[in-house]
Formats: sequence, structure tokens, C-alpha cells
Amino acid sequence: MPTPEEFRLRFPALSDVTYLASCSQGALSDTLATALLEFQYTLRQYGAPWEHWMREVDRARQLFADMIHSTVNEIAVVPSASAAAYQVASTRDWRSRPRIISTDMEFPSVAHVWLAQRGNGADVSYVKDRSGVVEAEDYNAVIDESCGLVSVPLISYRNGARLPVRSIIERAQSVGALTFVDAYQAAGVEPINVQELGCDFLATGSLKYMLGIPGIAFLYVRDGIQDAQEPPATGWFGRRGPFDFNPRKIDYPAEARRFESGTPAIPAVYGAVAGMRVLAALKPETVQAHIVELSQYAHDTLTADGEILWSPSEASLRGPQVALLDATPDDLAGYLATRRIITSPRGKLLRIALHYYNTVDDIDAIAAAIRDYRRIGAGSR
Repeated sequence: MPTPEEFRLRFPALSDVTYLASCSQGALSDTLATALLEFQYTLRQYGAPWEHWMREVDRARQLFADMIHSTVNEIAVVPSASAAAYQVASTRDWRSRPRIISTDMEFPSVAHVWLAQRGNGADVSYVKDRSGVVEAEDYNAVIDESCGLVSVPLISYRNGARLPVRSIIERAQSVGALTFVDAYQAAGVEPINVQELGCDFLATGSLKYMLGIPGIAFLYVRDGIQDAQEPPATGWFGRRGPFDFNPRKIDYPAEARRFESGTPAIPAVYGAVAGMRVLAALKPETVQAHIVELSQYAHDTLTADGEILWSPSEASLRGPQVALLDATPDDLAGYLATRRIITSPRGKLLRIALHYYNTVDDIDAIAAAIRDYRRIGAGSR
């Protein structure tokens, strides 16, 4: 397995850029650049290369199944995590178990899907954070037999906080509620085993830590899950035989592909395959250990400089992100960009996201730049 220093050689821009924005978009790898050229080649060489494209879609589905320790029949290829959430929500019957449990730390795009179900009889409740941390007891206290769905992110997009997902899933299972896990801020840098998690649904996309591009996401559907109604948002890829071309017959497969709809974004499929191939050279546990160590170094360095952080101080509660409070984080991010340091501001936070290709030198670089920013009085905490 490559070291972080060896791994970063796969990302040409890192030779002169400090890249700390993987929570928004992963860095461009040599493999991804080549894959996008390969997609263009299929257009020039084959004209209508459906056979090549379908092989790539199947390859993406298999690679993701391997990544999360599921079977390929449990994976649907969808356009986004929002689409994944909608496919789950639209097939539930909210009349008998109307409550959906979410959290303020949920990404709004997913949370909005749950809110949109109020017109179908759903009642959405939110678990509040405690200074950026979500406690299992707060989730578990509101989960009861009236719950139809419990939604929880593995790691929050807001500040990188790790949520007590396993405990929440166990509580939901005890009352017969289904569970939806958003893994977008975890997949690619965290070990994910859906068999161990025990969740019913899990969704993520490929553009962040999975090192792909926008336009594709994956929905894991636990084998045996029954729908109250068939997916109303459907299309030819949601058929048993997509290439049968029968406009008078709608046959849903029993496996997760029943949640698929129209033609996938093929360039994004090539990107997803490229990203997962790059990640396949790594051991997820080693990646996680590296990021835990690096995030602790970032936390300690920034707090020693007097910076105020909103990411958890306890390492076990912190994912691949350190979040810094700032009055004008967009201005700070703009200044850092002039120093060739790329970050991701959101709200009142500057998000510093870490991948296996990041090193201590990256943390030293951003810490020095922030010190300079404060010294010239360009911004306040």
C-alpha cells in the first residue's frame, strides 16, 4: 500500500497546491483525467457505444458494492443523494408510521426530501446538536413505534462530526423503524460495512472523498426490503430488461435496480470507476488512522494559534474535517486561495477537509497562512 506521500503523486495539482476541500470535491487524480479521455474516445471510436457504457455502469455498481461489503443486487445507480432519498421516501406509506427522525446536522438536500413528504402524511422531527455534536441518547429518546424512518449521516457535512450511527440503528430496529444513512462525507476515507451497520438504506455520491465527479450516486438497499408502493419516479433502467423497449409494460426488478430511472450520467460513471479504482489501492482502516492523526495535529495546531473550532475536540467524534469559526469565512478562503491553499467555506465555518493525500506539511501551510491573515487584520474570528 502506498504511503500518503506516494499516494499524492497520483494527483498532479498537489505538486503546487495545498488541497483541503475534499468535503466538497476530491482532487483530480491521473486516473480520473485518463478516464474522462477514455469516455471521449468511446464517442469518437464507436459513435453510439452503449455496450461500453453499460459495462462501465456495471463496473461502478460492483466496485461500490465491494467498497461497502454488500452484494451487487443491493446497489442502485442514481443521479444524486437527493434522488436516493426521494426513491426511499416515495415508496413508503406514512399513514401508519408517520414520523421521520432527522437532525439539524443532516445535509439540507436530504432533509428537504423528508420535509417534502409532509404532503403525504409524514411528520418530521429533528434532533438538535450539542455544540456541534449529536448524542445517541437524544436520537434514541425520540425514536418510538410511530417512526417510519430514521435518517442519520455517518459524518456531518457541517463540521465533520461523527454521529453514533450504530447505536441509533439498533434503537430504530428495536421499534421496527427503517434506517437511512447518508455516507457522503465518509465514503472514501472511512471503512463502511453495511452488514455491521445493519442499516436498511445507505446513500453516497462519488465527487467528494470518493475522488470522482458530480452526476452519480449510489443507493444501497438491504436485501429483502419491501416497498409499500413501487417507485413512482422510474425509467427504462428501472426495468427487468431495459433493452426490451416495451412502452406498455412496467416490470420492476426485485433487487435495488428497481430504484433506477433514466440513463445515468455516463461521464460521471467513468469518473466514479476511476475514483474507486484509485481508492482500491488503499486499506480503509489505514486511511482512517492517517486522517485521525492528521486531524488531531490540525486541531492542536489551530487551537494553539488561538483559532476557535466548531469540530469536535475529541478525536473519536471527529471525521475527516476540521471546522474553523470565522466571521467571514469566504474572505478567509479567498485569501488562502491566493496562497494556493484550497478550502471549503460554509456558513460561518471554514471547512478544512483531509484525505489520505494530505500531510503534516499541508496543515503547517494553512496554519501559517491563517496566522498571516490574522496578523494583517484582514479578518476576525
